[in-house]
Amino acid sequence: MLRVDPFSAVDDWTRSLLTGDLGATRRIPRFMPIDVYKVDDHYSLVADLPGADPGSIDLSVDNGVLTLSAHRSSPSEDGVQWLASERFSGTYRRQITLGDGVDPAGICAAYDNGVLSVTIPVAEQAKPRKVAIEHSGAGRQEITTGTTEPTTG
Repeated sequence: MLRVDPFSAVDDWTRSLLTGDLGATRRIPRFMPIDVYKVDDHYSLVADLPGADPGSIDLSVDNGVLTLSAHRSSPSEDGVQWLASERFSGTYRRQITLGDGVDPAGICAAYDNGVLSVTIPVAEQAKPRKVAIEHSGAGRQEITTGTTEPTTG
């Protein structure tokens, strides 16, 4: 099972309110949209990282937490007169708690056209399986149930 931390977005929002930085002058990333879903024997995580520097994308797993970070550089500020500045630059970061039912050693990822796709396999012990039931005719015991009348004395 995977769990997404909804509080990281709230922390970012609160930090921007407390520091007075609402992104009007500094183009700081506010969020990294992701989709997480399960298909057969693996989970898929898809993250939108348009314009992220491919060499800056980092994916790590530590103590059951998958951390994804990426950086998008801003154009040089020298001699630039901004008319509109809506595209964020800076570092994106998301953390997702992995459950016990995944195989962290088998995680793989690919980055293509601004989209990072991460495959997180389900651990072998967490996969559903059929349990064989042995049938033996010998050694059967018959169990009877019933109520016994209380004795009065």
